[in-house]
Amino acid sequence: MTTVALTIAGSDPSGGAGIQADLKAFSALGAYGMSVITALTAQSTQGVDSVLAIDPTFVAEQFNTLYHDIKIDSVKIGMLMNKEIVTTVYHLLNNNPIANIVLDTVMIAKGGHSLLKPEAVSAIRELLLPLATVITPNIPEAATLLDCEEAKDEDQMQLQGHELLKLGCKAVLMKGGHLPSQESPDYLITPMQTIRIVSPRIQTKNTHGTGCTLSAAIAALLPKHCLEDAIHQAKDYLQGAITHADDLKIGNGIGPTHHFYRWW
Repeated sequence: MTTVALTIAGSDPSGGAGIQADLKAFSALGAYGMSVITALTAQSTQGVDSVLAIDPTFVAEQFNTLYHDIKIDSVKIGMLMNKEIVTTVYHLLNNNPIANIVLDTVMIAKGGHSLLKPEAVSAIRELLLPLATVITPNIPEAATLLDCEEAKDEDQMQLQGHELLKLGCKAVLMKGGHLPSQESPDYLITPMQTIRIVSPRIQTKNTHGTGCTLSAAIAALLPKHCLEDAIHQAKDYLQGAITHADDLKIGNGIGPTHHFYRWW
């Protein structure tokens, strides 16, 4: 059976992040990709110039048109922009259950541009976290969701992951790339266990879309694998995509990862 993965996220015309990165990751990992666009951006490797939110009614129309025709095996949720879109996505997924939901709590672009209105944070916390199979916050995003200071070490990362788990999601993948260490430590936290997943830190500036790519990879793999295996395989895929990022030579700023490094 063909795995069908849906991304609900914003568009990145440079192709490195957003729905474009998600669709590439889906395809690279053997899933048929579809998209519901929540926002349009004008951005390149040098940053985000402007953002235009899609009307929530049209977000719903995109989803409903797909849902009533095609069986969706997994959903990756990315940039939602504002409270109205968050609420719309909640009602769509609450009323039309999908087994595997990966929530990437996108808030700030690599260049520092805000991708989520402050009033939308509480809506994500209260509405979407309880629907999620797994959420994938980095250290700043976790601190924003919990309204606390950012974790300074791995112990604090774990504590914050457990606090996020209490908000209702089934699992938390705490991403530790912001820690000043030679390795990049992540923690998969579930009610049953805490698993440390470590990757070597790769020396490259070309990391645009890494969060989008990882969450999309997990969504592509979840329908056919248990959560732990899906995350390990997604991490391995992302590691390769970052390792080969410099081969692409795209743009003059923070370039994309290489989604198709296994084939090109």
